[in-house]
Amino acid sequence: MTITGEQDGATAQAWGALGGAPELAGRVRYRGAPGLGEGPLPVRELARATVGVCALAATELAAVRAGGAADELEPLVVDEGAVATAFVSERHLRVAGRELVNFAPLSGFWRAADGWVRTHANYPHHRAALVRALGLPSAKPEALRDAVAGRGAVEVQELVYGEGGLAVAVAGGYGDPQPLVEVQESGGAGRELGPGALPSLPAAGVRVLDLTRVIAGPVATRTLGLLGADVLRIDSPRLPESDDAYADTGFGKRSALLDLADAGELAVFEGLLAEADVVVTGYRPGALERYGLGADELLERWPGLVVAQLCAWGWQGPWAGRRGFDSLVQAGYGVAAAYGDGAGGAPGVLPAQALDHGTGYLVAAGVLRALAAGGGRALRFSLAGTASWLVREVPADGPAGSSGEAYAAEPWLREVDSGYGVLRYAGSPLPFGQWGRGPSRWGTDRAEWLPR
Repeated sequence: MTITGEQDGATAQAWGALGGAPELAGRVRYRGAPGLGEGPLPVRELARATVGVCALAATELAAVRAGGAADELEPLVVDEGAVATAFVSERHLRVAGRELVNFAPLSGFWRAADGWVRTHANYPHHRAALVRALGLPSAKPEALRDAVAGRGAVEVQELVYGEGGLAVAVAGGYGDPQPLVEVQESGGAGRELGPGALPSLPAAGVRVLDLTRVIAGPVATRTLGLLGADVLRIDSPRLPESDDAYADTGFGKRSALLDLADAGELAVFEGLLAEADVVVTGYRPGALERYGLGADELLERWPGLVVAQLCAWGWQGPWAGRRGFDSLVQAGYGVAAAYGDGAGGAPGVLPAQALDHGTGYLVAAGVLRALAAGGGRALRFSLAGTASWLVREVPADGPAGSSGEAYAAEPWLREVDSGYGVLRYAGSPLPFGQWGRGPSRWGTDRAEWLPR
């Protein structure tokens, strides 16, 4: 296998956006057969760069905790086959031998009277909203196809969104530029972490409160769990999660249910917050503020926290408050059109849900860098910000690992027992080992921290 010896442009860009010292970006090397290279956009370069900066940030934190100098870091080697496999982890997952269905029948592209619409109806409440908004006689694909065909794409989008559903008109051009990450310092200092338990566990002893759902945020927090953090995911009991989704992204964490609208359960949550080092959120801008849990409120009460926020459409503009998923951002940001069949033809998709996975590794990297800097920092990420980076800045045709060779997923697949039975899953692409156990069942753990 060939290991690259020159600095990768996308890695340098992402590391710089996270505030990393420029000279450290060259410590990351890539090897192996590349994947995710299909199509007009540099997805492969984005994927390996986001994993690369996450690995570099983990190594930096380990060096800081050990009392060493970051500029003495040894070179890191990331395998491109592991990256490509991890970025399509949901396709490789088998739950007790069963293959997953990643998109429900009402999720997909539909031809409208003047273009195309992308819907997302994997969750029952989103499917119900879609049926209600368009007055469908049944929740069958043919009923949705007929209803969309007689309306304009934007009309469908607004009708469905107005009912709490998810539909986006496919944009023919790229959306407005968005930042890859926004950083705000609080001026506070986090808890002194001290040396890590092991060099391979740079986040050991770090407590992470996980308020995320659906790939990007859970990828970030399962990565922090891999690196030794105590990750506790909290969900509302009124918003059930898909078992298959949690089986894929529930590694490295525990899962508990709290209803923040209940005073007693909110008090339990406040107790968790008081002992947390990191909070990662995946809600729309403004959604947590009604509970006094926005980033500004959290940092005012606990200035040493690291608060990483993730949303779909960015933090400014008319779409900032809208719900969204990777597939919808691809549609609304112009990526789906770029992968389509040409003028008037069916839209296409990226070779992976790379906005989700890539943003997840960037969020984890941002958290690790904030911990290395002493805490007291708010970070903002969005799927649209990652899309903007992909279509405008990521350099294509960077240094390859082994050219002319197709990557194989099999070396990166693992099996483990879990709360859902035996899982076959894609291993972590970071060079820090693998998770020691599979996920518990969603919502079945206690809402409390493990002893330090």
